[in-house]
Amino acid sequence: MAGLAKGLAVIEAFGETSSQLTVAEAARLTDVTRAAARRCLLTLTELGYLTHDGKYFRPTPRMLRLGGAYLDTATLPALAQPHLVAARDALAESVSLAVWQDGWSVFVARAEAERIVSTGVRVGARLPGHCSATGRVLLAGLPDEAVAGFLARGRPQRRTAKTLVDPAEITRAVETARADGFAISDEELELGMRAMAVPVLDTRGRTVAAMSVSASSARITVEEMRRDFLPVLVDHATRLGRML
Repeated sequence: MAGLAKGLAVIEAFGETSSQLTVAEAARLTDVTRAAARRCLLTLTELGYLTHDGKYFRPTPRMLRLGGAYLDTATLPALAQPHLVAARDALAESVSLAVWQDGWSVFVARAEAERIVSTGVRVGARLPGHCSATGRVLLAGLPDEAVAGFLARGRPQRRTAKTLVDPAEITRAVETARADGFAISDEELELGMRAMAVPVLDTRGRTVAAMSVSASSARITVEEMRRDFLPVLVDHATRLGRML
């Protein structure tokens, strides 16, 4: 079982910022020895989950089966999808649903707008909790001590010149999201992109997910997001929450 745990850790090391890994990188990200990381990577390659070019290991399409088992059976993404599609059609922008996992905002469902240029966000992608709109909304749903613990354990990384990395500033942003009922990430993840997120509250009032919309800063201003996007997101997040 220890070998299985190490193998799963290696699988999870592949993500938005780690589309390919060397043995050394896998060992560092999973906190295992290089020998253990190498054994896991070679086993996953033999099973068809990875390819290896002599230096880098990369996921194959077979890796999708692992996430597909969740997406095919999970209730939340299935219930959310019609609301994401309706919100996308109303806003003509991509709309997503994310949940909190170990300091990351993880996308579990998405309705993609039909545009030539995609944001690159996909189901299964992870965004850092400290600077993403979904992350701040999900953090806002946690107790204060949990937010403080998250900031104490992690080292917020700067993604752009606008990214908040000071713990006090992040805490204020989370508190603002909690008070306002929404969060906006204005070019903190990627220059030229803005995102807005609102919480999805279940019938007990607990934050179970975040619904978000992302758009190019050339197409939409922050004021327009508040005026035009917020009511649509709140409406569909509220409808989804009544089903949970």
